[in-house]
Amino acid sequence: MHIKKERTNLAGLMPVTGNYKEADLVLLLKQRDRSAFDYLYEQYSGALYAVILNIITDRETASDILQDVFVKIWRQADQYDPAKGRLFTWMLNIARNASIDFTRGKQFKNSRKHLDISDTMGHLPENIPFDTDRIGIAGIVKRLPGEYGKLITLAYFRGYTHEEISKEENIPLGTVKTRIRKALIVLKQLL
Repeated sequence: MHIKKERTNLAGLMPVTGNYKEADLVLLLKQRDRSAFDYLYEQYSGALYAVILNIITDRETASDILQDVFVKIWRQADQYDPAKGRLFTWMLNIARNASIDFTRGKQFKNSRKHLDISDTMGHLPENIPFDTDRIGIAGIVKRLPGEYGKLITLAYFRGYTHEEISKEENIPLGTVKTRIRKALIVLKQLL
């Protein structure tokens, strides 16, 4: 995968220019190369923000979590293993897990007690700079057979736990886990 980019870095001072293969980008990140990290942020922050916003819905909180996610990516870049999946998938899992962890926290649960139903509707902005549809993930998920697409959407884009999916879809927990595992295998083949 070749990636070519010309934008400004996080500070907005120097242009971020690069023609990276994913392996080269990963190597530079592991070497703590700041321009590679700036590039990574410019390239993927919009998609990760969209995933976080699908789970959290509050823009300010989602932005805070996005920043935490990129700090974690910076600190843990050396833990990324290309043999286990693509760089974006690894970052997506970090963002998703951070969002889910936040929703399980006491602060989030307390804040939800006082929300009006209208506060929980329509929080997705129309102008997300980069979303999963633009990079093709949503289209690939739609190509999954049977209920696989719905289960992957609930688990990875909506942040549902396996138990929550089981209750929502009225499917035994073991069946949910098996179908998600099979769906991920099919997704890997499609990618």
